[in-house]
Amino acid sequence: MDKTTTSLADDLQDLQLDRPTEGLKSTEELEKLTVDEQLSDIERAVYLLSSGQEVQRISVIHNLPDLLRDTESHDECMRRVVPKVREVLYVAQTEMQLAASSAFLQILQKNLVPIQNYTQTFLQTILNSVDARDPDVASAWLDTLLDVIDLLPKDIIKKEILNIAIAKGQLSQAVHSRLSCCKILGKIATKFEPFVIKKEILPVVQSLCQDVDYEVRGCMCRQLDCVARGLGLEPTKSAILPELVELTNDEEGFVRTAGLETVVSILSLLDEDTCNNTIIPLVCKFCQQAMQNEDSTLPVVAKQLGRLAHGLQAHLTDEQKQWFVDYYRKLCKVGLSSERAKNTKEADSEQTKVTDMPQSEEDDSCLECRKNAAFNFPAMFVFVGPKHFKIDLLGIFSSLCKDPNSQVRKTVASGFHEVTKLLGSQVHILQPDLINLLKDDSIDVLRGILTNIVDILDSFLGSSSSNHTLSEAKMNSLGEVIPAILASDEVVSSCNNWRLQEELMTSLASLTRCCTNEVLYTKVIPVLFNKLKTARALPVRHACARSSLIIIRTLKKLEQREELVNRLVTEFCQGRSCHQRSLFIDICKFVIELYSKTFFKKYFYEVVLELHKDPVPNIRLRLCSLLPPLKRLIKLPTDRNLLQQLDLCVRKLLVAEKDKDVQNAIKLAVEELDKIHVQMESLSRRMLFEQDLVDQKKEDEEKLLIELEEKDQKREEEAAEKKKGEKRNSVTSAAAKKGDNGSKIPGPRKGTKNLAVSGTTSPNTSTSKGSGSKTGSGTSKGAAARSGALQAPGSAGTSSRGSMTGLASSPNNSGRRGSFGNVSNTETSSVKSSKGSNGAVPSTKEKINRKKSK
Repeated sequence: MDKTTTSLADDLQDLQLDRPTEGLKSTEELEKLTVDEQLSDIERAVYLLSSGQEVQRISVIHNLPDLLRDTESHDECMRRVVPKVREVLYVAQTEMQLAASSAFLQILQKNLVPIQNYTQTFLQTILNSVDARDPDVASAWLDTLLDVIDLLPKDIIKKEILNIAIAKGQLSQAVHSRLSCCKILGKIATKFEPFVIKKEILPVVQSLCQDVDYEVRGCMCRQLDCVARGLGLEPTKSAILPELVELTNDEEGFVRTAGLETVVSILSLLDEDTCNNTIIPLVCKFCQQAMQNEDSTLPVVAKQLGRLAHGLQAHLTDEQKQWFVDYYRKLCKVGLSSERAKNTKEADSEQTKVTDMPQSEEDDSCLECRKNAAFNFPAMFVFVGPKHFKIDLLGIFSSLCKDPNSQVRKTVASGFHEVTKLLGSQVHILQPDLINLLKDDSIDVLRGILTNIVDILDSFLGSSSSNHTLSEAKMNSLGEVIPAILASDEVVSSCNNWRLQEELMTSLASLTRCCTNEVLYTKVIPVLFNKLKTARALPVRHACARSSLIIIRTLKKLEQREELVNRLVTEFCQGRSCHQRSLFIDICKFVIELYSKTFFKKYFYEVVLELHKDPVPNIRLRLCSLLPPLKRLIKLPTDRNLLQQLDLCVRKLLVAEKDKDVQNAIKLAVEELDKIHVQMESLSRRMLFEQDLVDQKKEDEEKLLIELEEKDQKREEEAAEKKKGEKRNSVTSAAAKKGDNGSKIPGPRKGTKNLAVSGTTSPNTSTSKGSGSKTGSGTSKGAAARSGALQAPGSAGTSSRGSMTGLASSPNNSGRRGSFGNVSNTETSSVKSSKGSNGAVPSTKEKINRKKSK
């Protein structure tokens, strides 16, 4: 135990890098590293290159472009420093060589030296260093030469580089020399005219394509694209295509894959006849052989198939297009036999839980093939078209989404948003696959799908998302997607990738366009509030707070909005944890950004000022940074009380604060507060378009929500009233039907009885004084007949007046009392009473007279 403690203490002591170690450099070594301060930059550079240490020489080479940039020391640097640098490079180590290759390229890129001087000095050093023994040094200088060729004029390339490149391509040269020749020839081929290329470069190119070393053949094959573009179409068909066809049938897989990639690169250069007669048969044969052998060329075919199909689409027949689709389906299922798929899925699940497990080379090749096929799915979608997607590709897309290997599912998830954009109005058929990916247990898969979930939801919503209106049918169609998004938080929260958690919480704000008010309030908001309290990373909490405020702002019910705002105040501003109170200050900043000034002053202003009494100094310190924005919200004279509270808070902090950091912060805040001018309401109306236009828009949106809620409530009340009225009418109509059934009893014939009740009306009829419509008179007659039928015989002369008075005073006949309250049995009184009923009574009187005469 003592030995372990001692070794641990020694290790910790060694980690104290900022502590100077005694005896690091001796006095003699320090003297060697010391340079006279009176030396000029040029003299110091020459001295260090001659007798300095390796580190000092590298420093001089790095600063060489700066020395040449100075016009006063430019000529002297070219005369004294540059020759010394070239001399040192012959015996320099790798690090100095790499520094020199970078510095020489910068000199040409910045035009610090004339082209002729550069060619005579720096270019010669580059050409000589390409053949260095160290492969890393040779590769660095070769890359510098290839970059320099782009910047040099054509005549210098032909004079200084072309002959050296051709000489390096001879069979007598070493392999690395011939490889350098291939890259140089491909770079300079586009610089010359076709006849120069055909005469000088093409013979060497053809020789290198037939080289005995497969690396040389493959390297030259990759440069045939540049050579073909320099030659043109006809020389390419006669000289390059035969070599390319032979290289695609090479015995080495490395060369064959290089040949296929070159075919893809030159498709845009070839004409229709060449594609139909040469390229399409060549590609089909190549793909069939790769599928039969399942060798290293198959993943390359899967990677290039999208570009091949897209480049050849205009030249393919319907049968050939179907062949490409069928071949793509096979690529997506390579290595997925039932037993192998089961073993792969088990190994993948163990791999995600424990650690990476080694796989066989065959499994790696099949996995790479399916992965590349999944990457090319959007290209194959464009090749097939939206009309045939459901028939040709939907099944294979679902298969890729359920692939047993998580890397394939991750690739599909990363390109899912591209497929949804291309599918258009039929995007709903991908909803089951989207749900499966959201329910995946792999973090990589969830990262791929959640990164673009906002774009995916926009595609599902379609054109209605731009108008911020969404039908209930579409909301219901996404009813299973929203829970899947929320459920993915459990898997995401279990990992340490806080950036993915932040993306998920940020994306939840977009659910306002595709969720109903109740779903947002009952399902989304609880997840965000729970994450606000439990998330460990501060950016995740900020994302939760921002998304919560965005969703709260869109809730339709004022009661729900106020409830959530009060929860933010009680659980965070008045919470026990100082972290929650600190987060509340950030929430206030988001509220100022997202909401109107009126909203903040109503719900948050006075509450946040109470934090100046917080016992934790960090909370008071953070509050000081919020004070200036609080003053900018004030408008006088309405907010005079708030301004007084702000001044009181500042005074208390200035007087009673004991923490030094808070004291300094409040002093800085006071200085900034003094610079802020309080707005006046009269002036703000004039300057609305300059300062408060955005705030006015926010306030109008908040008022609109309240107005819409009031309209909805009023509409609901009217609907309830309408239902009650319909119910009352149904009851009344039922009662009227019963009354109609009783009217079948024949009435008496005596005229006095009919006259006595001639003014009665039905219960459902309401007439006013002076109204005499036909419907009203007819109803009165029917009611009189029915009423007269119920009178006792012999009561016509004595009881007619009393019966009329009783009917007139009933509730349903209150409007008729003035017309028929004084009716008697005499003819004159009947005529007088008839004047107020617009002719309804005289007709009855004639009937009575006729009956009397009879």
